[in-house]
Amino acid sequence: MGPLAGWRPPQLPSRVALDGRYVRLEPFAPGHESGLFDAFAEDAGGAMWQYLPVGPFASVDDYLPWFDAARTTHDPLHFAVRGEDGRLGGSLSLLRIDPCAGSVETGWLTFAPRLQRTRAASEAVILLARWAFGAGYRRFEWKCNAANMASRRAAQRFGFGFEGVFRQAGVVKGANRDTAWFAITDGDAATLDKAWSTWLDPANFDADGRQKQRFSDLTRPCLAAIDPALG
Repeated sequence: MGPLAGWRPPQLPSRVALDGRYVRLEPFAPGHESGLFDAFAEDAGGAMWQYLPVGPFASVDDYLPWFDAARTTHDPLHFAVRGEDGRLGGSLSLLRIDPCAGSVETGWLTFAPRLQRTRAASEAVILLARWAFGAGYRRFEWKCNAANMASRRAAQRFGFGFEGVFRQAGVVKGANRDTAWFAITDGDAATLDKAWSTWLDPANFDADGRQKQRFSDLTRPCLAAIDPALG
């Protein structure tokens, strides 16, 4: 690829809320901690924390030191996820923010069971992707523990192209972590955005919020353009 005519490094993200049709992303702020802890406590077995470097937390007082530190960082920039029912249901972040390369990652996806596999959860990720490309970023990344097959499937469901595995990339909770890398580029985003809009359209859901067209069926043709083996 040649020179990037007219491209300029984008701005860093600001601490502003992002509103979607089914979800609102609110930068971590005092007052979020109790609602987030209550949401996380719904996962009694702590499965949602298996691949994360922190958690589970035994009490809101146990969670508070991590939350207080997280709400003041700019990278990662953590957002609380407010669902359709108005309650907080989890959190996610922008991280590895590199304006000079035009690259940014989404991570720290920590969703309560009631938020998982919902249109609100999907829209939370889409809102961050749309923000990134709208701001001028060229690359939006998703990385996960290579053993986390649910996360790997989710990445491809959104249209992230698989780019490989970095072996022995880290140590998390005393265990080796191989990291699987996925990304969407600005060249992919225009086509994917149409698929995201079609899926998020209220007409695509029945009265109980169940999808009519599957998300993966809409994004698969876009993903196939990146990796024909997936078509």
